[in-house]
Amino acid sequence: MRAAALPSAAGSLLLTALAAAPAGGAPGVPGTGSTAAELRGTVVAAARAETDGIDFGTCSDAQDMPGSMECGTVEVPLDYARPDGRKIKLTVSRVRATQRDPHNSKRRVPRQGALVYNPGGPGGDGLYFPLLGLLPEWKRLGAAYDLIGYSPRGVGRSAPLSCQDPKQVFKGPSQSPTYPSESYKRERIAQAKAYARGCARRAGTALRHYTSLNNARDLDVLRAALGEDRLTFMGASYGTYFGALYATLFPSHVRRMVFDSAVNPDPEQIWYRNNLRQSAAFEARWADFREWIARHDKVYGLGDTPEKVLRSYERARARLAKKPAGGKVGPGQLRGAFLLAGYYDDYWPQRAQALSAYLKGDPRPLVEQAAPVTEAAAEVENTDAVYTAIECNDAPWPTDFRVWDRDNTRLARVAPFETWDNVWTNLPCAYWPAPRQQPLDVRTGPGELPPVLILAAERDAATPYDGALELNRRLSGSVLVTERDAGTHGLAGGANRCVNGHLEAYLLEGRLPGRRAACAGHAEPEPASGERTRQR
Repeated sequence: MRAAALPSAAGSLLLTALAAAPAGGAPGVPGTGSTAAELRGTVVAAARAETDGIDFGTCSDAQDMPGSMECGTVEVPLDYARPDGRKIKLTVSRVRATQRDPHNSKRRVPRQGALVYNPGGPGGDGLYFPLLGLLPEWKRLGAAYDLIGYSPRGVGRSAPLSCQDPKQVFKGPSQSPTYPSESYKRERIAQAKAYARGCARRAGTALRHYTSLNNARDLDVLRAALGEDRLTFMGASYGTYFGALYATLFPSHVRRMVFDSAVNPDPEQIWYRNNLRQSAAFEARWADFREWIARHDKVYGLGDTPEKVLRSYERARARLAKKPAGGKVGPGQLRGAFLLAGYYDDYWPQRAQALSAYLKGDPRPLVEQAAPVTEAAAEVENTDAVYTAIECNDAPWPTDFRVWDRDNTRLARVAPFETWDNVWTNLPCAYWPAPRQQPLDVRTGPGELPPVLILAAERDAATPYDGALELNRRLSGSVLVTERDAGTHGLAGGANRCVNGHLEAYLLEGRLPGRRAACAGHAEPEPASGERTRQR
């Protein structure tokens, strides 16, 4: 379930720029999510981390980082059932609380401890999160909290996982058939099997230890290393899932938690059915985007109805299949670019303008937006490897392709936009060589967990809204804030002031609305001409 959330559009651009600047144990026991040995191992590892702390100092790429950000490492067991065995180091970043009111620099703000953040994925890297404190939307939180980011196990500098040579990531323009032929399916099955073998060959016996449960245990070790008796945590997208695992396993260790764009934690949904739901939700969001383009037909000329816009898109797909734009952008790259617009409506003007320009004979905007960034191949390969390992390890998957074929052939009849490409992303799990866990039954009873905050957009495609409703039901005392008639993935610090008001009231003052509250959706983006889009 690819669900890599970012804190906001502005935050997304900042993190992208900064990131680009520097060149298991026994299967989980159903209902508990841990063996007794793994629980004991977590206690042992947390106690050691509390004693050792984190020796923060200059970041290794300090020449590209603002001087206020520090980096360090925390050691965790690869296998929590064997805490004295092999260790790995997680890279952690920090910007200390300014303790200055951003609206009155003479006023001191009490420090409230550390706020730990995870951006999702699986495979997302939160190392640069503390730099969001430079943005106006995050300054009040940055005044009260040490902002803490980190690279989870397997990600970035934290014992990075790899499944293939990064040179194989971007092989050039790719096809993306909406209704794949039998020969194409056989080709993708072979690729999925080879990828799964590559993960096993490169990771060896360590492969089984990349799981959501271990991410939750790592989070408790990080809490102890930071010297926090109780954790204040914000997880976006996939970060909400292992955050919910943490809340279930360690409820007494929770101070405050924010679940931003929540994954459905129902064990029956992890992860195969969640991916089916995601494909259906992206179809609805793709329809929203086409409706918006149609309303601005005078700007883009792609059609004054969603159906006409779809025909324009399909015309571009057919043309790219015959002759890739710039030799780099085929139907697969086009779909990938428009899929991102399903996550964030900030991209709507750019994507619409690029499609319009391409169909009028100018491929440059489309190539700029959709062509693979080959310099990022190693990072993309690492992200894909962690994503695959965690989702495949976390839960049982169908091992007979006929099940995948049946379910997704049916789904593609009504949701063709993303369905089959989502299959190819996850198909290695059908042939996975490591043992599968049984998902933890995420659930807390009355009084077991402090009140937590869930944020969700009603038309979110990456993490459909029913996941937020399910999490709200399962975490007793939790509060759900919904952005109505909107679909941005990752709401915290974004464009909706009402949502941000609830977020700050909770994290700064511990105040929550009733069990559920609603905010009107943020304004849709304004259309942009080609010149305005390029200047953005």
